[in-house]
Amino acid sequence: MSHDLPANALGIDFGTSNSTVGWWRPGVEPLLELEDGKITLPSVVFFNTEERRPVYGRQALAEYLDGYEGRLMRSLKSLLGSKLLKSETTVLGSALPFRDLLGFFIGDLKRRAEAHAGRSFDQVVLGRPVFFVDDDPVADQEAANTLVAVANKLGFKDVSFQFEPIAAAFDYERTITHEERVLIVDIGGGTSDFSLIRLSPERRNLVDRQSDILATGGVHIGGTDFDKQLSLEGVMPLFGYGSRMKSDAFMPTSYHLNLATWHTINAVYAQKSQLALQNMRYDIVDPTGIDRLFKLIEERAGHWLAMQVEDSKIALTEHDNHRIDLKRIEAGLDVQLSRALFDQSIDALLQRVRDSIGELLKQAGVQATEIDTLFFTGGSSGIPALRQSVAALLPNARASEGNTFGSIGSGLAIEAKKRYG
Repeated sequence: MSHDLPANALGIDFGTSNSTVGWWRPGVEPLLELEDGKITLPSVVFFNTEERRPVYGRQALAEYLDGYEGRLMRSLKSLLGSKLLKSETTVLGSALPFRDLLGFFIGDLKRRAEAHAGRSFDQVVLGRPVFFVDDDPVADQEAANTLVAVANKLGFKDVSFQFEPIAAAFDYERTITHEERVLIVDIGGGTSDFSLIRLSPERRNLVDRQSDILATGGVHIGGTDFDKQLSLEGVMPLFGYGSRMKSDAFMPTSYHLNLATWHTINAVYAQKSQLALQNMRYDIVDPTGIDRLFKLIEERAGHWLAMQVEDSKIALTEHDNHRIDLKRIEAGLDVQLSRALFDQSIDALLQRVRDSIGELLKQAGVQATEIDTLFFTGGSSGIPALRQSVAALLPNARASEGNTFGSIGSGLAIEAKKRYG
């Protein structure tokens, strides 16, 4: 591997919440600036109706929040492996296949990276979660094939994959001085991925590292799931979640579940959904919550509310309490969220994360006490309850953290250099 020339290929970390692109060059940090001097591009597309054009990243969020008419699409990566991938959605009055939506966004990543690098690329290493889809190898393979087809259509002739947590491991390996047994815990927007890997300065430049990967695993839980639980526990009760009907049954939960999930928010605005809610209103004992829900729908404030919840989750990693001002929906309305409520709301998800790590250790035939380092990466890896619950499993491991959003993209750039020169 010639170390004095820039790499021929890019590494692309297409993430659920944020994306990065790495290009290996000697003596330079590999991540390319994608928007406003920042290395991340939020994985968001906004189709601006007034100007009939798609915009991406922070600009997309800003135009949406500024009140432009249009359609906001987020968590695009969650489409991979979902039934939606074979269907289409309506954008600017015409049908757009969801697969083309992925092409729009990844194409924009490619354009920005090439503009920054001052050259074009036709080879790429794409990051991928250990499982796009849990317990369904056929759907998992389909998700990978879709990404390859999208990348080929965008002009990438050679497309290969590396597991995201393994890419993060290669980024961490640049910093160590002796061999370590490392558990990489990558908690992204859509998936939690784990790799148990042997790292050392001596093995850094080997192309084939298969024997160093002791086990990989993952579970389909990420930041968007934590947002959803916080929303359901802390915010949706104000909008009728858990309301009693006159029959003593609870109000159906599907509307609130859709509102608490990024890529299903628009379903609540559908006429059919609104009619069903209007018919239900007369059967609800206390209509305060459902009336607020009508106001939210009228304001089309679902994505705005989801952003408030996401901001609260981030704030609760540093603080014990966080207040959301809901005056946009009703004068004087607000909600106080606490870290204790958040921890409790995600407890069942954290148990699944712990079980998955336990399974991984068993698969590798390694005792929990034999792990030297616990390396956290990914946008949701900072959640205190998550860190504590994982650290408690590994009594001797030293906790370390990478560039929360950048480790994977950097590692993919290193891998792209090894594979394609």
